[in-house]
Amino acid sequence: MIQTLVQRIAELAAVQPDKPAVCFKKDMLTYARLYEQIRAAGTLLRRMGLQRGDRVLYTAISKPEAVVTILGIQYAGCVVVAMDKNATPENGWSIYEDTSASLYLTDRSMKGYEEKCRVHSLKEFYAQCAALAESSYDVPEYVEPDPEDIAEMIFTTGTTGRPKGVMLSYRAVYHISINTRDGIGILPEDRVLIPLPLNHSLALRQMRAAFWQGCTVVLQNGFTFARDMEKNIVELGCTGMVIVPASFELTRSQMQDKFSGIVGRLRYIEVGAGSLSVRQRKDFTKLLPDTKLNNTWGSSETGGALFTDVNHVASDPVKVAAIGKPLDCVEIKVLGADGQALEHTDMEHPGRLALKGDMVMSGYWNRPEATQDALRDGWLVTNDLVYTDDEQYVYMLGRADDIINVGGEKVSPIEVENIASEYPAMKECACIGVPDPEEVLGQIPVLFVVQDAGYSEDDLKVFLAAHMERFKIPQAYVSVPELPRNRMKKLDRKEMKRLWEKRGQEAELTNPVIEALLSRRSIRKFTDQKIERSMLEMILKAGYYAPSGHNLQTWQFTVVEDEGRIRRLKEAAMESAKAQKVYCYGFNNPACLILVSNDNRNHNGCQDASCAAENMLLAAHSYGLGACWLNVLRTLREVDPVRDVLDEFGVPENHTVWAMIALGYPAEEGKLLARKEVVHFAR
Repeated sequence: MIQTLVQRIAELAAVQPDKPAVCFKKDMLTYARLYEQIRAAGTLLRRMGLQRGDRVLYTAISKPEAVVTILGIQYAGCVVVAMDKNATPENGWSIYEDTSASLYLTDRSMKGYEEKCRVHSLKEFYAQCAALAESSYDVPEYVEPDPEDIAEMIFTTGTTGRPKGVMLSYRAVYHISINTRDGIGILPEDRVLIPLPLNHSLALRQMRAAFWQGCTVVLQNGFTFARDMEKNIVELGCTGMVIVPASFELTRSQMQDKFSGIVGRLRYIEVGAGSLSVRQRKDFTKLLPDTKLNNTWGSSETGGALFTDVNHVASDPVKVAAIGKPLDCVEIKVLGADGQALEHTDMEHPGRLALKGDMVMSGYWNRPEATQDALRDGWLVTNDLVYTDDEQYVYMLGRADDIINVGGEKVSPIEVENIASEYPAMKECACIGVPDPEEVLGQIPVLFVVQDAGYSEDDLKVFLAAHMERFKIPQAYVSVPELPRNRMKKLDRKEMKRLWEKRGQEAELTNPVIEALLSRRSIRKFTDQKIERSMLEMILKAGYYAPSGHNLQTWQFTVVEDEGRIRRLKEAAMESAKAQKVYCYGFNNPACLILVSNDNRNHNGCQDASCAAENMLLAAHSYGLGACWLNVLRTLREVDPVRDVLDEFGVPENHTVWAMIALGYPAEEGKLLARKEVVHFAR
């Protein structure tokens, strides 16, 4: 017998009414309050004329109003259609039209489509729910749906063409929730952090499973700032988290030395929407020895279906590469080219993964051919090439259309990536097949590389030659600051192929200045080596040769070289930052500090100081020095004990310190943090 999530929350509202159900920063809804607002949302939708089975789109923001909206839509008997929070008017209209939707709850602009769509503000809808829940009103009876009724539609990201609407029945949603609960081992006392948008299949299934267990769900608006994650884990006491591999790596880079101490507080972490590399599995289990790390294979069509306890397999040289093994309620088989199940599979004899269970989708909305191709006799047939072992662990070779044909030999990009990721100076890598320029082999493997400290292409080639067959070794290497990914942080191999095609043009445009701009990294740990005075003076000269508004040059560069004074300023900054609740990452053993300040009367002071600081950072990098830019003194200029130290150093009283540069010879390699493309060409 299945139960809907609305029914489950009604039960929990009765037995634990005051327990926090969902939190976002300072906003919180208890289970009792959440259920009241769900009923109010369902009532409002009925009053707006919506009928059972109507499709309702909503913008999937990571806030309580999205949770209320999702469950309110289902209370009214309608179908939930999740929309990306960054959907353009064209995207929104396309799915609205495709689903024949009756309503779009969003605060996104629908410019050009206002007359075609019935749009209602999501913020206003939530405010109306809250107000109605506080009043006396007639609540329409909740009608239990048929288990085969469609509860939700999740649209794929559309990397292979027009997005497909995955239809999930109430039966499927129930079993996806239970599978996640059991596969991860979520406990009623857990506080689950979900820093993913609520149109993401991974986020939705973790949210549902957490509610099913009566947990507290903590929402976070993305991974932009490690500070938000730290607050949620430390201050709200989160014990579990769901994350995608790219964001997990980004979190480690942002938190740096704090990573283990903060993230290690979690009881469990689920990693999905992609697989951790072999190296990542080994690294993260060492960094987080007391945290259960789960890697889940799943899809919008099945939810989480294969689960790996990474801690359990990390020391196994073979199973460490597995994408998971099925739960008892999930059947799997591997299909050969003829569509029949293979009795024996291994790396040389893989096939397409097929799954069966109550969690499988009902089909694709308005896509009968795609549905027929994917669903065969109750089995969901994927495009993933896999093989299995005697314990039913599943190993992925890649998507069928990503396999590389090298002179008739089949090469798995994932196998190449897993081996290459073991190279000590490899941060990340991804492999694709491209046409052989010699027109002999058909295709050749190309490896995109995100370098770590000590990287050498020649050393990497030697390493790969010792660990894989010759035809699998990449014949070209492309160093990139980060791997291209789509909105859901999945590896975008199509974009990699596009980058490969344009590589010649970019190679022609590269020069020493561009190389310096793209290769500079923040350095926070330094050796004892001193900086020659002539070199330091040239770095400062680069600073005062920077642009200055109206050429006023009202800045001052205060240089601090004495070790005791540097220590005193650092201690003062740390003390003041803690008291003011300001983030201060700090630095270790710099040869000098350069404080870039500007007169408060200069309206261009911030811009002028920023240009000067950037010039000095790049000049230092050109000499092989390391440096990092710290902003904390801008906030703490008038706070004791920082104020006293800056006065002692001769920083003018009417100056704001816009940048503090810690400078010296690097004791470690810098790490590249995420970079966003935010370019818009005005037409």
